[in-house]
Amino acid sequence: MSRPPRTAALPADPAALWRGLDDDDPVGPLWRATQIFRLVSFVYALGFVVAVNGDLEHPAVAWILFAVLVLANIWWATGYLAGFGRRWWFVATEVIVSMAMMLSTEFVASRDWIADNQTWPTTLWMTNAALSAALIGGARWGLVGAVAISVANYYVKGEIMMNFGRNATAILLIAASMAVGMGASRARLMHARLTSAIQLAARAAERERLAREVHDGVLQVLALISRRGREIGGPTTELADLAAEQERVLRHLIADAPPTISDAAARDLGPALRALSDERIQVSTPGEAVLLDAAVVREILAAVGNILDNVARHAGPAARTFVLLEDLDDEVVVSIRDDGVGIEPGRLESAVSEGRMGISRSIIGRIEELGGTARLESAPGAGTEWELTVPVDRTEDQP
Repeated sequence: MSRPPRTAALPADPAALWRGLDDDDPVGPLWRATQIFRLVSFVYALGFVVAVNGDLEHPAVAWILFAVLVLANIWWATGYLAGFGRRWWFVATEVIVSMAMMLSTEFVASRDWIADNQTWPTTLWMTNAALSAALIGGARWGLVGAVAISVANYYVKGEIMMNFGRNATAILLIAASMAVGMGASRARLMHARLTSAIQLAARAAERERLAREVHDGVLQVLALISRRGREIGGPTTELADLAAEQERVLRHLIADAPPTISDAAARDLGPALRALSDERIQVSTPGEAVLLDAAVVREILAAVGNILDNVARHAGPAARTFVLLEDLDDEVVVSIRDDGVGIEPGRLESAVSEGRMGISRSIIGRIEELGGTARLESAPGAGTEWELTVPVDRTEDQP
């Protein structure tokens, strides 16, 4: 369970504290609403103690415990409103103290009184502890808090009442805590999605702005250099070729559309691979999007980049490379084949023994960490062929 966002320091203005103007916790409104319930339940508990105090065996002790619990509730309410109390240890303290106060009923009241009444703090007042657990940890921990309060109540009563027609306190407490917990979890989820969408929209806008700047400036300059270099000829032809190659790379980068807001955690592997193409690298990808987790795409691209670097360094100056992406539903396969000089038998094993771990770590290691396999086939004069296979889990995309 992720920790709730931190909130600002305690405001000087009590009204600002209650409204939570500086509260950036998505569950902040629910925390404040439950403190209203805490106030109402306190008024009910106070009336109950006033009404039954004369029937208790130790009324003075009951008033002392009541005063202690009032001070504790003020502290808890302040912590939840200001934000510093929205922590596990703070909520756990409330649950434990609430249970202890319920159990103290045995020391201030007779067994006959307990049989005919609820615990002296009233179960309604102690419900606040279960609600706090629900807000900090969702429905699951709301259930745990509600069960803890119910168990304390049943222990004091000395029996578990299965006739819920007469006593439905436990059912109502559990239902309310789980409902509040589900609301808190949903609020955090929607806040995270909204934050991600806003950040993605900002990145997309920035990308559009940079694309315009690149198109209006850098691309035009590169195109001019390429054209004028070829017109001049001679040594400037190489400069013209380099400018043309960089122009193609930049056009690929600004032409690939950014991921949509609805799929912020995924990235299309196809355009990312196509951006690697140039006059010596040919890339073929499916017409449909091949959406994978962005981290997975990043690792695949890193492995492919290492393979292409090896081709550029070792396959020969005239070697061409062919990259093929296949989407096989439960896995994706990236094949990288070149027509270079190939690898002599035993060369890879010799590199590993000498401590050069480029292939084993940068390529094979990356793919195996994704749960996939990396297979290499090569022979002298026959080029090399890598086949990178990565499993894909698309269960979340299915209706």
